[in-house]
Amino acid sequence: MWTGLMFALGAGLMWGLVFVAPLLMADYPPALLVAGRYLAFGLIALPLALADRRSLKGLAGSDWLEACKLSAIGNFLYYLCLAGAIQRAGAALPTVIIGTLPVVIAISSNLRDHRRDGRLPWLQLSPALALIAAGIACVNHAELQRLTAQLDAGTEALRAYGEGAVLAVLAVACWTWYPIRNADWLRAHQERSPRVWATAQGLVTLPMALLCFALLMGLPATDWGLLPAGFELPLGPRPAAYLALMAAIGLFSSWIGTLCWNEASQRLPTSLVGQLIVFETLAALAYAFALAGRWPSGWTAGGIALLIAGVILALRIKPQASTA
Repeated sequence: MWTGLMFALGAGLMWGLVFVAPLLMADYPPALLVAGRYLAFGLIALPLALADRRSLKGLAGSDWLEACKLSAIGNFLYYLCLAGAIQRAGAALPTVIIGTLPVVIAISSNLRDHRRDGRLPWLQLSPALALIAAGIACVNHAELQRLTAQLDAGTEALRAYGEGAVLAVLAVACWTWYPIRNADWLRAHQERSPRVWATAQGLVTLPMALLCFALLMGLPATDWGLLPAGFELPLGPRPAAYLALMAAIGLFSSWIGTLCWNEASQRLPTSLVGQLIVFETLAALAYAFALAGRWPSGWTAGGIALLIAGVILALRIKPQASTA
């Protein structure tokens, strides 16, 4: 249990970086951020695959197909939606919506996977979920007030906020599906190494990223709204910063983050590990405040305390075997 908790914490610390990357590279379109991140992930996975080649050869064709599905939806589509939401609506609105993931995943997996993992009793689970939900609301209280004022004033950002909200909801859907399906494979293959499974997902992202770059280079991406007018391909106006940031999040957020999450998913019930994605929200907040050079407000500090209390309370719940 505690080993799984530490791995989930590590995944959250790594994944929190992806929330600040679109802000650091605000002049880069989401499609290029996605292609760069997962090209780096795939290149990092190549030498790791050589070290694990025997284990990778043991994966069946159905396993590689599952890795492709997980990477396409949980990596490419999720990050494309998240980066687009952050660049259109700023960090506040996507954080509000993405922050509901611990509750959404916990409820979904408790309904779906209770026969395999045991059911977390709803009467015991509800207080933990309520604390997490209250913490998310408190963390985003000030940002929600600002957002409401802007929308009531009828600013030109209304359309952008609407698009950001839709993209953030799509990101939630992608990342509700991903951890549940990923846990299915890991729990069904207890003999497999979570490290090898993370490397396999990295390998299949490489051709996807190369295809994404090829489409951006070969199609009229500017006419389709995928690239701003006059954008310099393939590396944009700040190639050194772009390459450095993509390499960093490719290593830390993609490979190490996926590895830590796989380790946690193999050790913990899916309904519980889903709640631990709250560490991603906490890490993203910490990085954002560090980037802004300010301390959190009272509402934010109180919300963080509620989030931590909800996670601690959830960890004390013991799954009950299903009667089915």
